[in-house]
Amino acid sequence: MTAVHTQVPEAAVKATAEVLQGALVDLLDLSLIAKQAHWNILGPRFRSIHLQLDEVVATARSYADTIAERSATIGVPPDGRAATLARQTRLAQPPEGWLKDDAVVELLVEALAGTIRRMHERIHTTGETDLVSQDVLLGLTAQLEKHHWMFQAEQPTPR
Repeated sequence: MTAVHTQVPEAAVKATAEVLQGALVDLLDLSLIAKQAHWNILGPRFRSIHLQLDEVVATARSYADTIAERSATIGVPPDGRAATLARQTRLAQPPEGWLKDDAVVELLVEALAGTIRRMHERIHTTGETDLVSQDVLLGLTAQLEKHHWMFQAEQPTPR
């Protein structure tokens, strides 16, 4: 039984809900990874990367809320519980303790790349199931791609 009725066709709700749940898990975990790195980064680029990590956290948290609310809007309760994140995450976790600035950059480049890859798959799926959800994912992915570009620019250039 659902307390919310939607204009999204019933056949499309399940596929859209799966997409939104996957995006929610990615975003919540990305925000936790970036915040963990934010607290533990060390190195000569501490300040600039420290601030850059907060931008990733803000994007991930803001869009996580939007994604969760979209899921509720189509009649499917979102699941952002810690146990769910632990079971469903596909993002590599940072090691315990202090993190060198170069390691943080590499961690974020990889985490963002994987998240963006899955977002593109989700965009494709929602193009067939729910254009409103697709629109949310398009805006989100543009922001994630911008963060990815900025972290890639922090990597040492090959000689």
